[in-house]
Amino acid sequence: MADIIQLLPDSVANQIAAGEVIQRPASAVKELMENAIDAKATSIKLIIKDAGKTLIQVIDNGIGMSETDARMSFERHATSKIRKADDLFAIKSFGFRGEALASIAAIAHVEMKTRRATDETGIKIIIEGSEIKEQEPCSTPIGTSFSVKNLFYNVPARRNFLKSDSVELRHIIEEFTRVAIPNSDIAFTFHHNNQELFHLEANQLRQRIAGIFGNNYNERLVPVEEETNIVNVKGFIGKPEHAKRTRGEQYFFINNRFIKSPYLHHAVQTAYRELLPEESFASYFILMDIDPKMIDINIHPTKTEIKFEDEKSVYMILRSAVKRSLGKFHLSPSLDFERENSFDLPVNHSRPIVAPEIKVDRNFNPFTQGGFKEKSVTEKRNTENWDKLYSGFTKNEPDLSSHEPERTQHTISPQWSDSEDEQKERECFQLHNRYVVSSIKSGLVVIDQQAAHERILFERFIKTSQNNKGYSQQLLFPETIEFTTDDFELIKELSEEINALGFDINEFGKNTFAISGVPVVIEQSGAKNILEKLIQGYKENLQELKLSKHENLARSMAKNVSIKPGKKLSQQEMNTLIDELFACEIPYTNPAGKPTLTMLQQDELERRFKK
Repeated sequence: MADIIQLLPDSVANQIAAGEVIQRPASAVKELMENAIDAKATSIKLIIKDAGKTLIQVIDNGIGMSETDARMSFERHATSKIRKADDLFAIKSFGFRGEALASIAAIAHVEMKTRRATDETGIKIIIEGSEIKEQEPCSTPIGTSFSVKNLFYNVPARRNFLKSDSVELRHIIEEFTRVAIPNSDIAFTFHHNNQELFHLEANQLRQRIAGIFGNNYNERLVPVEEETNIVNVKGFIGKPEHAKRTRGEQYFFINNRFIKSPYLHHAVQTAYRELLPEESFASYFILMDIDPKMIDINIHPTKTEIKFEDEKSVYMILRSAVKRSLGKFHLSPSLDFERENSFDLPVNHSRPIVAPEIKVDRNFNPFTQGGFKEKSVTEKRNTENWDKLYSGFTKNEPDLSSHEPERTQHTISPQWSDSEDEQKERECFQLHNRYVVSSIKSGLVVIDQQAAHERILFERFIKTSQNNKGYSQQLLFPETIEFTTDDFELIKELSEEINALGFDINEFGKNTFAISGVPVVIEQSGAKNILEKLIQGYKENLQELKLSKHENLARSMAKNVSIKPGKKLSQQEMNTLIDELFACEIPYTNPAGKPTLTMLQQDELERRFKK
């Protein structure tokens, strides 16, 4: 019987290795930019076409390479920095020429031009699928230009798994951001399809963060700094009032290398305890310097995971540094035992002091009950839904055709006009400005006003977005709003779906949109805030759920513009809320699955009052 074990050809072995290191265009961008930094570049230019599928080009003004080094850099296991195994535990740079070049060259058409300052001419090397096609002298500036064309051209299965251009571009932007933040002393530019996305001059860390995420971040950040014999911590943390419900802008860097660490993230979150709303996350950009011998960065091919020799001490130092910074800048609560602050009330001595009055509506009776009388066909259907709910039915036919859009964010416009007698028979009341309580034939029903309104709006938005007929009101003066580059690209991708909800947004310069119209369900003065929250909610849903674009946006929109606990409703608004809820296709839960109502049966009430 013939032997079956054999060595793989280098081209196949390189393709397999490439699968570990180069998972998508963003992976190649990361490796090439880190190589440029290691080459002592002070200026790095990134040029992308078709989200990296057609072209990835990184140009640096670093030290360049000799002809021999340029050729050797494409060999597997080639390195300029490791001579023995112990060197793996003393690496403070990102990588080395050749760490990923062999993998990239195995799955793309690669062209490299490089020249040292001591050389009169440079060298050009062209490789296709690990095979050298050309190697010759060339005229090129000092430094290195590395072009990757047609990524995964010979691995069609992996190329087919790539996402849309907008998704892949956002991954590239994220990798670019992770490299650019800690290297603020290096100038970066980023072009995509001949459009400049970033132009970052060499500057301080604070200005680098503002250059990436927007100038408004200057006001949102406070510095954090701590020096110890174990680890040095510096960077910036976000003010609690600017916390978000998504974990987008949270960055840890160890020796200028981006890492992911749930353990360290917990240390920061603990420092913010009692300062943040539930399920909210503050932004942070924290750089830590530590002896390379005290960490292991080689536990993952992408080197984004790390092990510490003394992780508990690092945890305590980080938490202490963040908490100290919050206290130093008066962002955390403090106690003054010398005086009672609750008595610090403004007093106007020119006005006489008048005792407060207590007004009581003596005619109010929360226990007034009454059933529903015969109404119109549509109203009769909604009344029947109440009975179906308690008779074992869970499905009713929706009828949203008669729904008129709301005119303000917190007012429920009447859907059907009840007569005065009918209103009295359907009288209900509000409990704690949060629940709507009403009697039904079989007992008592309590409705969560926010959950119910979310359900109503969600189904309305779904219908209007699918029909591309969102009701819109034009703004007298269009508003402009600037986003981060990442969010700007996301909104460009979603612009059709966003406008279908009733917005009227258009590009207006770099990373900026102009809002000319808004859905009629929101107040015009809240256009900016709602659009920002809409995108934030969309990203939050994207991380947790697999939803279509329409459903994701509709859910986010409904949550943001629905009436909130604490909003007092009129009798007519409560009746309208009930009517519109039971006209919904699924009236019993909000879009997230939370119950919209609960019921107390009459026999349960009677049982509780028996001796």
